[in-house]
Amino acid sequence: MGGVRTALYNYLFAKKNGGDFIIRIEDTDSHRFVPGAEQYIIEALTWCGIIPDEGVDRDGKVVSVPSERHPHAPYRQSERKPIYRRYAEDLIASGNAYYAFDTPEELDACRKEAEAAGQTFIYNQKTRMNLRNSLTLPAEEVERLLVETTGWTIRFKMPENTIVKMDDIIRGHIEVNTDTLDDKVLWKRADELPTYHLANIVDDHLMEITEVIRGEEWLPSLPLHYLLYQAFGWTETQPRFAHLSLLLKPVGNGKLSKRDGDKMGFPVFPLQWTNAEGETSHGYREDGYFPEAFVNLLALLGWNPGTEQELFTMDELIEAFSLDKVQKAGAKFNPDKAKWFNKEYLRKKDDATLAALLMPVLKKNGVEADKAFVERVVALVKERATFVEDMWTVAHYVFKAPAGFAEKDVEKFWKEENYSKVLELKEKLLEENPSGKDAIGELLEGYIREREWPMGKVMNCMRLALAGSASGLGIADIISFIGIPEAAARIERAAASLGA
Repeated sequence: MGGVRTALYNYLFAKKNGGDFIIRIEDTDSHRFVPGAEQYIIEALTWCGIIPDEGVDRDGKVVSVPSERHPHAPYRQSERKPIYRRYAEDLIASGNAYYAFDTPEELDACRKEAEAAGQTFIYNQKTRMNLRNSLTLPAEEVERLLVETTGWTIRFKMPENTIVKMDDIIRGHIEVNTDTLDDKVLWKRADELPTYHLANIVDDHLMEITEVIRGEEWLPSLPLHYLLYQAFGWTETQPRFAHLSLLLKPVGNGKLSKRDGDKMGFPVFPLQWTNAEGETSHGYREDGYFPEAFVNLLALLGWNPGTEQELFTMDELIEAFSLDKVQKAGAKFNPDKAKWFNKEYLRKKDDATLAALLMPVLKKNGVEADKAFVERVVALVKERATFVEDMWTVAHYVFKAPAGFAEKDVEKFWKEENYSKVLELKEKLLEENPSGKDAIGELLEGYIREREWPMGKVMNCMRLALAGSASGLGIADIISFIGIPEAAARIERAAASLGA
């Protein structure tokens, strides 16, 4: 959800300001590569209606060859490997980076030594001159290690005691002293790939990105990114940054996680996702949410339009969106509000659309129904539904006779003084054969009142026979849908099954 919200805000901002929304696949961390994730991202954004201007072609594939429509291709960072090495070497040439030859074992020993002294090891201006890197080793040794070894990296040379002054669109002015920062790895010889820091700065520059809207987990990296723009001499074209707050769990404190969804029974993924271990997580699409409801929900998690309006089309979101109305504090997710959005969007859909959506549900349950008939049912039950599937749950007995009867309702209402009256009403219906819901309702109510029968007990007993339980649609509605002959047959089956 958090990733989709970030994409949505980028999309809304770009469209509001006449810009382009670009999809770039950041796959340079080989340890975190997830098979299928790329296609999942594209499919999820497409479902949400968040359509990129660049990066993904009309067939849903990431573009690798530059063209008029995709001038900045390739858009997979793994396909841009040669670009990053060159820029990393430029930083070394300008004195803003250096080669580091420390092995994982050596760095681990440094961490343990610092821990024993009650400290935390940081690779920075205080420690770099005691480590194995191009700042401490002879030039000949550096050249030899570059050729003969493959475990070296290129690190950024963080300046000493420098105040980095930054501006964030959402969080305002920020200042950080470089003495609190470490010398981040920018490029790794082992896989010849950059880290996020170098790859994103280079790509944002080359792809002419003007605004970077991302999650607050990247806020600690902002000083490094500012310094990288300075080191490259790109301050004039540096994009503006905006860091979004976290999505928070519904109960308690902390970031919303998959575990919260599993525990409380709501999805945290836009589409169903199966991880490498075979564990499947629910998706909003598969759980019956409309994409427009999901998008509307996400838009208001951290952004306030400043009005009372809660339901927005995508065009309305684009028109209303601005980063100055995005809140700094975390946004607490409310699963009940998510359902409310879906309920509202279901109600807004016309009966023909809902009937078409309900038809596959009917087919799954062994029902073949006329679309016009389904539209009539939908018109009556959609106010009771949150999801399309709910309309089947609410009115399944309209399409086929109940397979059984609710035990608690049988115990409460299926008594001789009640069902004997229902059997009498059945005969009256067959005799009079009223046409239409109103006529059926008038006959039943009039007959019951005339004989001073207990209305609630008789009607609940009759509904039990027709629908399988005492709760559900009105009796006249049910009979008008299934017809008097079918209603009579169901009452007779109930009498035979339950005893009469």
